[in-house]
Amino acid sequence: MSELSVIVLAYDEAENVPAVLAELVAWLRAHEPRAEIVLVDDGSRDGTAEVAARALEGFPHRIVRHEINRGIGAALKTGVRAAGGEWITFLPADGQIEPAAIGTLRAAAGGVDLVLSVYADRDDGLDRKVLSFGVRALIRAVHGVVLESDGPYLVRRRLFDPDDLPPDTFFLNFELPIRALAAGIPHRVVTIRCRPRRAGTSKSTGFARVAGVARDLIDLRRRRARRAFAILRGS
Repeated sequence: MSELSVIVLAYDEAENVPAVLAELVAWLRAHEPRAEIVLVDDGSRDGTAEVAARALEGFPHRIVRHEINRGIGAALKTGVRAAGGEWITFLPADGQIEPAAIGTLRAAAGGVDLVLSVYADRDDGLDRKVLSFGVRALIRAVHGVVLESDGPYLVRRRLFDPDDLPPDTFFLNFELPIRALAAGIPHRVVTIRCRPRRAGTSKSTGFARVAGVARDLIDLRRRRARRAFAILRGS
């Protein structure tokens, strides 16, 4: 069994994956020899999976492909289902998060089950900063937790149940930390770097992504309330 599974999320990233995976493999060989890579090709049309297979030859890995683009949340859940590690983390295939971030997450994991990350130097522009502030305010208002989480997190595999996490969208990156914080699960927050993409353009639109967050937050609140009511009825 691997100690760590690194899930790489890719959608039309054939141009980036050779360099990104080479950098990741080199870092894992040096620092996490008991790790594996799980690459999830989320419906790419440019041969991303085939390019990734060549780049990962000789290193423990799995490649899973969605026939159509299903969203970041769906890709992450697919990756977790395929993962064999005790710990799970994830990276985008665009090269924005350097492999050293994994070391930062791992170093903070002593005595906790979840390590969240925030970016030290990501320049999202004023519009994105305002939107991010609004999302954090909504999370605090609806769920009563102060969420510090921008980037990848590190979590024990047993705490990530794909069948208990409905979102297929980017909202999954919020839902698991929100639920963990609300449940009082021990966690830490670390700061990591964020680099420019190696090539290509982002496949997501900030405004479009954030537009559905309020709806998703309310839906999560309803699901949490139904679960609490069911527990009370059964007690």
